[in-house]
Amino acid sequence: MPDTVKTASKDSTPADFLISPYGGVLTGLLVDSERNSELKAQSTTWPNWVLTPRQLCDFELLATGAFSPLSGFMSRADHESVCAQLRLSDGTLWPIPITLDVTPEFAGALQSGQRIGLRDPEGRLLAALTVGDVWQPDKNHEATSVFGTTDTLHPGVSALFNAHPFYVGGSIEALELPSHYDFSALRRTPSALRHEFAARGWNKVVAFQTRNPMHRAHVELTRRAVEETGAKLLIQPVVGMTKPGDVDHFTRVRCYQVALNTYPADTAMLSLLPLAMRMGGPREVLLHAIIRRNYGCTHLIVGRDHAGPGANSRGEPFYGPYDSQKMLNQHQAEIGVTMVPSREMVYVADESRYMPEDRVPNDARVLRVSGSELRRRLATGEEIPEWFSFPEVVRELRRTHPSRQQQGFTIFFTGLSGSGKSTIANVLLVRLLERGDRKVTLLDGDLVRRHLSSELGFSREHRDLNIERIGFVASEITRCGGIALCAAIAPYDGARRKVRSMIEPAGGYVLVHVSTPLALCEQRDTKGLYAKARSGQLAQFTGISDPYEAPADADLVIDTSGIDPVDASGRILSLLAERGYLPDLPHRETTIVAN
Repeated sequence: MPDTVKTASKDSTPADFLISPYGGVLTGLLVDSERNSELKAQSTTWPNWVLTPRQLCDFELLATGAFSPLSGFMSRADHESVCAQLRLSDGTLWPIPITLDVTPEFAGALQSGQRIGLRDPEGRLLAALTVGDVWQPDKNHEATSVFGTTDTLHPGVSALFNAHPFYVGGSIEALELPSHYDFSALRRTPSALRHEFAARGWNKVVAFQTRNPMHRAHVELTRRAVEETGAKLLIQPVVGMTKPGDVDHFTRVRCYQVALNTYPADTAMLSLLPLAMRMGGPREVLLHAIIRRNYGCTHLIVGRDHAGPGANSRGEPFYGPYDSQKMLNQHQAEIGVTMVPSREMVYVADESRYMPEDRVPNDARVLRVSGSELRRRLATGEEIPEWFSFPEVVRELRRTHPSRQQQGFTIFFTGLSGSGKSTIANVLLVRLLERGDRKVTLLDGDLVRRHLSSELGFSREHRDLNIERIGFVASEITRCGGIALCAAIAPYDGARRKVRSMIEPAGGYVLVHVSTPLALCEQRDTKGLYAKARSGQLAQFTGISDPYEAPADADLVIDTSGIDPVDASGRILSLLAERGYLPDLPHRETTIVAN
């Protein structure tokens, strides 16, 4: 394949590069042992930046050369050029900004030419970065240029706006790679994978990237791609950061290992990619192709809606279904990776086999199981047909995605002080314990303030932090199969939505708005708090001197001015049963026998 990657500069050391027929020049940033020791000795005086999960993924792909020809996090000139024209400032094709975002405080102390240490969350020094420039980007402009939208329902836009406000550009000298203790034999670097291809005599390799488990249709479409190209197959799933709500990579990798065993010997290989996806659709497919070139692949399978981020607030997809294929088709010659467009595979019941959708006879009976239908069947415990997936894959999915009757869940109560949240939560606690389905934990707002957030005040920032702490504890309880009942005022919509996003990947989540009117809450006022707030003795009191943002996304709304706590808890239990979290129990009668 053509060598289209930038050649090494005259200042680069031979150890930094691997020249191979598998993808041209590979830029690696790991230094030799002598330089490693030298940098570690100097690092005691450097400021240090702890890399975020997304930055760790980017750093690993920079250090191993998977992001060749990049030699570090982007400068301002490269960043602006990539946003504007899909190219680095020297004209090299590059579609997605790879930037190091930092806090204003950290950025304010930096100077050009200074070195900073890049560390992992455990404090290990991974790299030295020589600061080139520091700037504050216009993120609205970046979002519009790269993703075509500023809608935060787009995962890439959301991640961009939630990142730190300043960028630091500079070259990297890598001392070591991030540590991974899972599936270590499958985590091959670009150099290692190139060498393995060469050792096996694989001179033509088609890559299949996925962030979902592989079922029979995926195996069939990859087999057809292999037949069409005469290539070997690299299954290279993303195990860095994918779309929120995706199946965890531990489960997925076990599923891939099952699928790998269905291919003929020496025709397919499994290797993991620690990429932080941006879900950038057309631009992202170019990044995926460049990465595959660097790993030594010659072809890339691209399906409908490749790296698609989902839909906007109006339910419209952010990109057209074939936009990614069109984008790669325009640039594949320059990248040096040939696109293999995949077609939708469907199961034709009359012939008991999978076929491309566009080749199915008009009168054929076609069977499908969509992603949403698969999730529904997993949640309800319904059968998943063997024609759709492999029994071993289904078993793996059921192990980590049990039915709702086996999942943990959180009931999150929000409402004004005195609305009845704690009373309903306590009644619900007793009724759930009586059933004995799962272990139940009550996280009452007052108790959490006393034991977990005693140092916090009542500013908006501190209120949000308190709610995030409750959400974190609840998510861990939910993940372990328990029930968390959270009763807190939680006045701000943003904090509540963050809690939902923390808990839903772990299990069930039900938001209950206890919407008792302020006048009744104030009338109850058993603690005398409203009276103090009215008299000015108590500042920042929700409903009086601080706002309460009523939720628009509540799963259940209860006004206790017209219902008692027992009936209110009954409504919640009914909703849980309706959604499948609680099995129906027969009525229990207790008989006391005196001896």
